[in-house]
Amino acid sequence: MIFDTDWKPVRGNGVPLYRQITDYIRSKITQGEWTVGSRIPTERALAKSFGVNRSTVVSAFAELVADGLLQGNSGRGTVVVNNTWSLMASATPPDWERYMNAGIHEPNLPTIQEINHAEFIPGIIRLGTGEPSPEFFPQEMMREVLRTIPDHMTDLGYAEPKGLYELRVQISRYVQQHGIEASPSSILIVSGALQALQLISMGLLLRGSAVLTENPSYLQSLHVFQSAGMELASLPLDDEGVRLDPIRHYTEAGRGSILYTIPSFQNPTGRVMSERRREMLYELCLQRQLPIIEDDVYRDLWLDAEAPPPLKSRDHSGTVLYLGSMSKTLSAGLRIGWIIGPEAVIHRLADLKMQMDYGASSLSQWAVTAWLEGGFYAKHLEQVRASLRVRRDHMLRLLAAHLSDVTSWEAPTGGFYIWLRITIDFSMKAFFDKALAQGVLLNPGHLYDRADSQHIRLSYAYASMDQMETGIRILANILNRKNE
Repeated sequence: MIFDTDWKPVRGNGVPLYRQITDYIRSKITQGEWTVGSRIPTERALAKSFGVNRSTVVSAFAELVADGLLQGNSGRGTVVVNNTWSLMASATPPDWERYMNAGIHEPNLPTIQEINHAEFIPGIIRLGTGEPSPEFFPQEMMREVLRTIPDHMTDLGYAEPKGLYELRVQISRYVQQHGIEASPSSILIVSGALQALQLISMGLLLRGSAVLTENPSYLQSLHVFQSAGMELASLPLDDEGVRLDPIRHYTEAGRGSILYTIPSFQNPTGRVMSERRREMLYELCLQRQLPIIEDDVYRDLWLDAEAPPPLKSRDHSGTVLYLGSMSKTLSAGLRIGWIIGPEAVIHRLADLKMQMDYGASSLSQWAVTAWLEGGFYAKHLEQVRASLRVRRDHMLRLLAAHLSDVTSWEAPTGGFYIWLRITIDFSMKAFFDKALAQGVLLNPGHLYDRADSQHIRLSYAYASMDQMETGIRILANILNRKNE
C-alpha cells in the first residue's frame, strides 16, 4: 500500500503518541478506508510518515492486534482482519484485496507508484519528471486566450465523438507544417497520448498480439498493452534510431501486430531517428503490412535543429497512426492530444472513446482551439524552446563539473531528457533510495528497459536551475562516496 497522509500525532497534548496513532488507524478501519483483508503500511513506513520512533508504531499495532482489528501474517505483512462492525456482525465484508488482485488492468510498477507519490512531497527535487516546469506556464497568454473563448464557444455540452470540429480543423492546419495532410474527419481528439495508446490496445489489437517497441522506451514503463493481453517485443536502438533487422526477424516469424516508435527526441534517450532510417522503416513496414504508431509529442521541442519530417508525412497508404499532444509543450493538465489515421480506424476509436468518457473536456478543447487559431501557440513554443536551451546547457555543465568521472551521456538536441549512464558498479535501487532520502527524485533506467541497471533518465524541463544544481551535487556525492 502506498501511504499518503498529511496527519501527524500532536506532541505535548497529554495523549501518548502511540494512543493517537492507534486511534488514527482504528478510524481508518472503522470508516472503511482500510478494508478487511487489506495490507496496511509497514511499521517503518508509518513511523517515517508520522515522524515517530518505530517502537511507537509497534505499541499501536500491539493494541490493535489485541482488539482483534489487525493480524500479522508471515509473508503478507500486517493485515486488517476485522472492523468494529464485523466484530458485532455474523457476516464478513467483501474481500477487496481479492477483487484488486483479480482486476484486468495491471498495477503500475512499484517504482512508478513510489515516484507518483513522491512527486508531491513538498520541496522534492524532481530530476526525472516528464512534464514542463510550472515556470513555463504562460499565464498572461492564457488570460488573453480565455478572454477570447466566449466569442467562439456556443456551449459546453458534449462534443461530437471525434472531438470538437473547430479544434480538429486547427490541428489539420497545424500538422500541415510538418508535411502531414489530414482532414478533420481523420483526426480524433483524446485526453492525452496515453489515452490514445489505451484506445489502440483495446480497439484494434487481438489478445496475444506482439507490439514491437524500441528498447529502451516509454512504452516499457506502461502496462496498457499487457493488461489488454498483449506482449512487448523489444527492438534495440543505434545512432540512427530503431534497428530494422529485428523487425524483419519478428515479421518473418509471424510475430508483430503493430510497431510503436518515438522517432523525434525519443523518451528516454533523447535520440532522433535519421531521415534515412525513417524512410527505410516506413518502407519496411509498408512491405510487411505492419502498422506504425508514431508518437511525436516531443517534435515541437527541438533546440538545435528540427527533427526530420514525421513518418506520417510520407504515408499515403494509411499505415501510420500519428499521435500528438499539448502535454509536453503547453500544459499537461489540459489533457488534450490527438490521433491521426485512416477514417475507418478513427471512427472505431472514437466510438470506443465515447464508451469510456464521452469525450475530452469541452473547455480544454475550446482553449486549445484558441491557442492554435490565434497564433498564441507558436509564440509560446519560441519561449519554451529558448528556456529549454538554457536549462539543457545548465544541466550539461553541471554533469561535466560533478559527474564526468562516474557517468557518461549524449547531449540531446531537443526534448526533455538526458539518458545518463552510471559507469561505476552501483546498485540502482540503493542509488534511487539514497537520492530520495536526500530529497531528489529520479527515474531509474529499468522503467524503460527491464534489464537496465546502469541508466537514469534525467529531465532538465521541470526542476528549477537552483534545484538542478543542488540535485546534481547530491547525486555526485552519493556516487563519489561509493567510488572512494
